[in-house]
Amino acid sequence: MQPSPLNHPSRRTFLKTSAAALAAPMAAPLILAKSVAGANAKLNIAWVGLGMRGWGDVCACAEGNNIVALCDCDPHMWVQAKPRFPKAKYYTDFREMLAEMGDKIDAVGVGTPDHCHFAVAYLAMSMGKHVFVQKPLVHTLREARTLQQLAAKKGLVTQMGNQGHASEGARLVKEWYQAGLIGDVKEVVVWTNRPKAGWGFNGKVMTGFPPAVAPPEGMDWNLWLGPCEKKVGHSPALHPRTWRPWWDFGCGGLGDIGCHTIDTPYWALELDAPDSVEVEMKGEVNPIHTPNGSIVTFNFPARGDKPPVRLKWYEGPSLPPAPAGYDRGAPGGEGGMIMVGEKGGICHGGMRPDSPALYPKEKWDAYRTDGDKKVAKTIPRTGGIYRDWLDAIKNGRKSCSDFSYSGPLTETILLGTLAIRSGKTVNWDAAKMEINGNPEAAKMINPEARAGWRIKDLA
Repeated sequence: MQPSPLNHPSRRTFLKTSAAALAAPMAAPLILAKSVAGANAKLNIAWVGLGMRGWGDVCACAEGNNIVALCDCDPHMWVQAKPRFPKAKYYTDFREMLAEMGDKIDAVGVGTPDHCHFAVAYLAMSMGKHVFVQKPLVHTLREARTLQQLAAKKGLVTQMGNQGHASEGARLVKEWYQAGLIGDVKEVVVWTNRPKAGWGFNGKVMTGFPPAVAPPEGMDWNLWLGPCEKKVGHSPALHPRTWRPWWDFGCGGLGDIGCHTIDTPYWALELDAPDSVEVEMKGEVNPIHTPNGSIVTFNFPARGDKPPVRLKWYEGPSLPPAPAGYDRGAPGGEGGMIMVGEKGGICHGGMRPDSPALYPKEKWDAYRTDGDKKVAKTIPRTGGIYRDWLDAIKNGRKSCSDFSYSGPLTETILLGTLAIRSGKTVNWDAAKMEINGNPEAAKMINPEARAGWRIKDLA
């Protein structure tokens, strides 16, 4: 049974009390639901969803471990997997896989479209399996909160696939900010070229579902639809790679790239839930497909002695103006981030913080050439998002983007999608999980999944 939304004193209080064992990246070992004997042990891993991202994920986790089961509702996705993993068992239905192979599986990866993330992760976690789930973690706010609670209750090692969070660049940004190099931050600017362009997007805003055509031979289209109640037929405009712009299956450009680009300032500034999320629509509100060009403003409250923060997100083709003092060229390209401090700022181009820098340029040049001013590296480094998750399971520690962190991050991003979907400001009470003054968005906090995909059906 789902917990009542009124039973949360606050998200942060809940995470501190019920997940105290998950307090720090290198904290004391966790008491895991299923222990694994040390760093050299081989994990038995299963993966659900073998499309482009899912395939890359399972391959990244294969070395030194056993891939014992692979699942995709479209058997054509098995073709590239079978030569590489001939000993794995193959399934179209993840429920059958877990029922038959449950006692032979230590960990489960989820690389399906967004709308099925929750069902796969929830069932696997209920069975005591550690999980890796691609970003965004889930499709709805209630799903995000539920997985946070379940991970804490079960003592599981969890990870969301926002690769940049495990990077050197993310750690540098946080260390520079904590060292006071740019002073207090009240403004953050982030942007992406999606949904106007980018993988899985083509800038075409649709007002109706595409005509149905027969699915590939052997594919279970009903399984692909998962919890979706609508009678949507198979189309290459949805499967296998172009589902992200459709609200029933993906979370638009914000859900796709926000988990990367918003992640770094969210982590560095130790933000929590926004009080409100405003939206400036550049296209019509669309009930089934993301429009182009939305501008979303997240209003975060003060944290202790730190001031409130306004984080402004621009989706393609909208681009932000350069903040005052920013002298590193006009924002553009695939995306980027600018943290505006009282003594300069920190920025990076691209969707992930691969090459962060200080600005103005004079400040950056001085920092790079004066060894005495370099900030010490105080945050533990990782071997990447996959290695971090696997090592955490084997060594009984917390992973870097576990659900106690990536769950709240995902909640924030989903609030932005609800602002776009409703075309109105979202006023958010995180403790009660309530949206005030926007009934359209409030209805989407916890939409009912169709029979077979509800929590009571999965437990």
